[in-house]
Amino acid sequence: MMAYCLYTALAGLALLPFLLYLRNPYFFQDLCYAVTAIKIGIQVNGFRRRKPFYSILDRFLDRAAKEPQKTFLLFEDSSYTYSQADKESNRVARALSQHAQLKEGDTVALLLGNEPQFVWLWLALAKLGCTASLLNFNIRSKSLLHCFSCCDAKVLVVGADMLGAAEEVLPSLKKLGSRVLILREHCDVEGIESLSDKIQQASDEPLPPQLRATVTIKSPALYIYTSGTTGLPKAAVINYERIWMASFLQSIAGVRSDDILYLYLPLYHSSGFLMGLCGAIEKGITIALRRKFSASQFWNDCRKYNVTVIQYIGEIMRYLCNTPKSDRDRDHKVRLAMGNGIRSDTWADFLERFGDIRICECYGATEGNIGFVNHIGKIGAIGKEHFLHKMGSLYALIRYDTEKEEPVRDSKGFCIEVPKGETGLLVGKIGDKMPFTGYANNKQQTEKKKLYDVFVKGDKYFNSGDLLRIDHEGFVYFQDRIGDTFRWKGENVATTEVADHLLMIDCIEEANVYGVKVPGHEGRIGMAAVKLKENMDFDSGAIYQHVKNYLPSYARPRFIRIQDTLVVTGTFKQMKMTLAEEGFNPSVSKDRLFYLEDNNGYIPMTEEIFNSITEGRLRL
Repeated sequence: MMAYCLYTALAGLALLPFLLYLRNPYFFQDLCYAVTAIKIGIQVNGFRRRKPFYSILDRFLDRAAKEPQKTFLLFEDSSYTYSQADKESNRVARALSQHAQLKEGDTVALLLGNEPQFVWLWLALAKLGCTASLLNFNIRSKSLLHCFSCCDAKVLVVGADMLGAAEEVLPSLKKLGSRVLILREHCDVEGIESLSDKIQQASDEPLPPQLRATVTIKSPALYIYTSGTTGLPKAAVINYERIWMASFLQSIAGVRSDDILYLYLPLYHSSGFLMGLCGAIEKGITIALRRKFSASQFWNDCRKYNVTVIQYIGEIMRYLCNTPKSDRDRDHKVRLAMGNGIRSDTWADFLERFGDIRICECYGATEGNIGFVNHIGKIGAIGKEHFLHKMGSLYALIRYDTEKEEPVRDSKGFCIEVPKGETGLLVGKIGDKMPFTGYANNKQQTEKKKLYDVFVKGDKYFNSGDLLRIDHEGFVYFQDRIGDTFRWKGENVATTEVADHLLMIDCIEEANVYGVKVPGHEGRIGMAAVKLKENMDFDSGAIYQHVKNYLPSYARPRFIRIQDTLVVTGTFKQMKMTLAEEGFNPSVSKDRLFYLEDNNGYIPMTEEIFNSITEGRLRL
């Protein structure tokens, strides 16, 4: 009898994995994710309690002490070990301390591109207990001055090639009493001081930890700016706790200590700096740093530096898929790609063309308090819910009225959570576990990101501005951003969905869909700016047939604008505001415009058609 019971128990245990798989086919992947998440949670809690505070800088210093000769940075034809990077940043810290009189708590703005000096400067500021403000090197004039001022920076450090940008704002900076340093050995411009010569003369001896004695896990470490697609950029406050959480994404994605990361994303952006640079320091890996993204040189660089891990954002993967095919497309060592913003069709095309590369898609905003990771690798999903995630994060998808541009509330004034499978606005409850620090010196914009009385009186949630959908398996899908979704003829139109359909047409390489206002009509009607594939013409018939077959009448782009290049931000987000303002007026746009005439397809847009629409003689 005992033997029979033992046999039955063993048989049950043997069947358990199979039964668990039947109940949840992702059980073992979810289990691995849970183990990793618990380890990360234990580490972060340890950092919170540790005295003195243990920061990402301390992790770097430990790496430099334990593996001084390990390569930290590969840049063009140069190579720097962890020990060399430590010493270089010591020189920079001493030069800044002596000549700029920096002290703990000061803020310094950095305006330079991807180069080793950017990394040395940030490490140096961390060693001095200062906060780094990471400026987008593409901004100029009013935007540059705004970004410098809004975080109360005292010093502006600019790259050697940024002299012109610094001169533009120099008179205003002088009035503020700010100092401007440039990474050159000499500078003849009055009011701009050379820094490179001071760095060369400085000692590379370690700096005393007492210089950053009051820094805690909640101290501001960085200011990272929003893209500014809807006005002037806003400075998101990034504390040391947030750096730790972002840096651990590499562990969740499966990065190993022997990996080499290809980092071409701008270091002023959260993906490049937090997930890339800080994540690499946390894992103790090597970074192959490039000044900027180049589709034509991407795989050559991967081969040159033996890259095993790549990052991506936005349309990067599509750009790679659009390059001419080569016999060497699979001649590389890349095994893992992590990032956000890859479309489903591009995901499949990328894997088919470039080989068996694990793609770890994630979701999150620089300033947000909620994020997701697709640890399964399911094509098209930006993340997956997990029971641990739900335990530690209070979030919901709520019903949203795109016409009124506000959440839908019930008779009691509370928001309505959408059921599984439906699209809703993502909100995350603000609290100790999920803080929202907001924007530097900008209470108005910080308040605009908060929702009050969401489910109970007095609660407070972060408004992500993103419309998502969660299916019955817990996979999370991005639908659109608020403002990108528009309403026409009483129906909601998701720009991302329309763009996906346009990209299925042979002649179209890129598509940017948005809504434009029409006099005498409520809502906005669909318009698309498209870039045609090389050596291909606008195929009016094929486009009309496709949108007619796959899109309802209200979602079909009524106007199409042909552009040589679609305008994007420095982080590859498509710009829509200016396009929407210019609308479909042929006298405003120098680009070719087409109009969808009922039953006749797309025809060239003329002044006569435009006037007929605006005067109400032609109803849409």
